[in-house]
Amino acid sequence: MLRNREFLLFVLSLCFIGLAATGTAAAVSPTAAVLVCLTAGLLIACCILYTRWRYREIAKLSGYLRQIIGGDYSLDVRDNREGELSILKNDIYKVTLMLSEQSALLQRDKRKLTEAISDISHQLKTPLTSMTVMADLLSDANLTSAKRAEFTQNIRRQLERIDWLVSSLLKLSKIDAGAVRFKKQQITVKTLIQKAVEPLLIPLDIKQQRLTVTGEDTASFSCDLNWTAEALINILKNCIEHTEEGGVVAISFSENPLFTEIVIADNGKGIAQEDIPHIFKRFYKGKSANEDSVGIGLAMAHSIVTSQSGTIEVKSHVNAGTQFRLIFYKQVI
Repeated sequence: MLRNREFLLFVLSLCFIGLAATGTAAAVSPTAAVLVCLTAGLLIACCILYTRWRYREIAKLSGYLRQIIGGDYSLDVRDNREGELSILKNDIYKVTLMLSEQSALLQRDKRKLTEAISDISHQLKTPLTSMTVMADLLSDANLTSAKRAEFTQNIRRQLERIDWLVSSLLKLSKIDAGAVRFKKQQITVKTLIQKAVEPLLIPLDIKQQRLTVTGEDTASFSCDLNWTAEALINILKNCIEHTEEGGVVAISFSENPLFTEIVIADNGKGIAQEDIPHIFKRFYKGKSANEDSVGIGLAMAHSIVTSQSGTIEVKSHVNAGTQFRLIFYKQVI
């Protein structure tokens, strides 16, 4: 303690005051001088003992902080008594909890990144392997023109699939990282649906499917038009892919004082009950998924909707169709 210059000056000041008080008391009487000297000595001793105790407490806190730096967040130094040391202990404990939560989040993000890299590698491996094989076959001089055209078309289709996958993953990563700023603009649901349906008219026509849209023209809500249309496109694509030729895809919407609701339903082959809790997970492929399915469209739709304070639910039965229910709340408290 005496190595602490401030504490040493404080003790010397107390001694000087005690000596001055003793000298003054000695002018009155020897007994008064003795009493003052003893009192000053006791006060100085109490001060030293109290300071030693505080040093020990601070040393404990220093050791605790070193353990935190080492990654040990299990210790508990909470102290519900009054005093500045108790306040400091409680504040350190709060910081420890925050660091523990941050560490858990970092571990979770690291695990997600590892899983994502593994999934991406798996998704890219199949088309790349296919293109490598077809490229080797194309080098055969005896290959017929028909086969050469077929392999070329297959390579082009695989390249388009990789391009879509990479583009979708970039969008998802931006959303997950919070790098996307969703614009808040009041739009009508009719405008949103028109924007989402436009790029899907050809697939609907190819499968001779009928699209129905019902709802009030005045229904509207606040959202980012482009991103929300992206979510609807992915849901509609899923409905089109899982509905047989000549089937029906129906969109209905409504608005009330609490929320705006959009329901997208089809009369396709449906989703198995055991797959429903997982269909919004990235790269998840249910039993009824097509061979070319990547399992990323519904995950992106879920991320876009929930990032705008909305919810998305699905109801489905095998061979009885699927229904997606999107709800966008007017105000989130």
